[in-house]
Amino acid sequence: MEDIILKQVSKRFGKTVAVDGVSLEIKAGSLFFLLGPSGCGKTTLLRMIAGFCDLDEGDIFFGDRSLKGVAPGKRNATLVFQNYALWPHLSVHENVAYGLEERAVPRPERRALVREALVNVRMEDYELRKPNELSGGQQQRVALARALVVKPDAVLLDEPLSNLDAKLRMEMRQEIRRIHDETGVTMLYVTHDQKEALTMADQVAVMSMGRVEQVGDPQTIYHTPANVFVATFLGEANLLPGELIAVGDGQGTIKTGLGTFRGRVVEPYLRPRATACLMVRPENLRLGGAEENRLTATVASTVFLGETEQYLLQAGDFSLKALAIGNPAGVRKGDLLPVSFRAEDALLLAGGGGEKE
Repeated sequence: MEDIILKQVSKRFGKTVAVDGVSLEIKAGSLFFLLGPSGCGKTTLLRMIAGFCDLDEGDIFFGDRSLKGVAPGKRNATLVFQNYALWPHLSVHENVAYGLEERAVPRPERRALVREALVNVRMEDYELRKPNELSGGQQQRVALARALVVKPDAVLLDEPLSNLDAKLRMEMRQEIRRIHDETGVTMLYVTHDQKEALTMADQVAVMSMGRVEQVGDPQTIYHTPANVFVATFLGEANLLPGELIAVGDGQGTIKTGLGTFRGRVVEPYLRPRATACLMVRPENLRLGGAEENRLTATVASTVFLGETEQYLLQAGDFSLKALAIGNPAGVRKGDLLPVSFRAEDALLLAGGGGEKE
C-alpha cells in the first residue's frame, strides 16, 4: 500500500467550482474521512481519486505514481457505493467473485479469496443467498467484501451507511472500523455525518464549498476547530461575537454583549481590537458553576435526550445551549441561573458569530 497524495486538485462543472485547489496526504493504512455538507465537493473528490471524474488542474498520486491518464480499472482502488450496487441475479459468492473473474484469477484461487473476504465481513454463511434475501446491513457487508477481495491499495466509500436505519448505522460503524483494523487497507470515507467521522476516523478533512477547511484527528478538530464553519459543522457550538481586548501566552480576552471572557487562542494572527467570537461547546457550560467565565441566563426550555439533558438558555439577546448528564439540580424552564465555563474550554476565533433572538 502507498500514500494517496493530492496536489492542488480542481474540478469545475461549467461555472461551478466543485473542487478548488485541494491538497491532501492520506497515509497508507489509515481510515481517512472527507466530511462536509451536501455540495461541498467531497464526492467529486472521491470520484476523481477513483478515476470516474477527470481533473481540470492538479494531480493525484498513489505513492510516487501519477494517476493522470490511468483508467479506473488500473488504479487498484475499489469503490463502495451508497446503494451497494449488487447484481440482483447473482449470489453473494458470485457478486464477491465478480472482480476476480474480470482479472482472470484461476477458479481455485478465486474460491479461496472469496471465502477469505466473506470471513472478514462475517458473511461466510450467506454466500449462496441472493441480495434480496439479505438485510441492508448484510448487503453493505457484501459490498465491502467485493471491494476487499481484489486486495486493493485503497477502498473508497461513498456515504455507505446513509440508507441504513439508526441502529444498523451504529453497528456498521463498528464493523467497518473492525474490518479496517483487521485488514490494514487504506480507506477513504465520504460522509456528511459528523458522528461517523468522530467515532470512526483516524484523520478527517472538513470541506466547504470545494475547499478543505481543516485536516486533523477527530479530537483535535472537535476541541480546536480552525474557524467558525468547522466549529459549527462538527458538533454544536455556542458563539459569542465581540472584540479582542488582549492576546498573549496562548490566551485572549474578548468583550462581548454578555460580558468579558477569557479563552484559548490558536490563531497567531489574532490581535487586540480584532473582530472575533468566543466558541464554547454545550457540554462545557456549567449550570450553577463557579468557573472564571460567568454569566446569568434563563432556562427557556429543557429537552430529555436519554443519557443527557439539553437546556436552551436565554442570556440577553443570545440563545445558548448546555448539556448535562441527567438533571441532578432539578433545573426547570423559567429558572434564572448562573452559568460558567473554564477559559481552557473556550476558543477565540476570527470573525463574528452567535445566535441572537
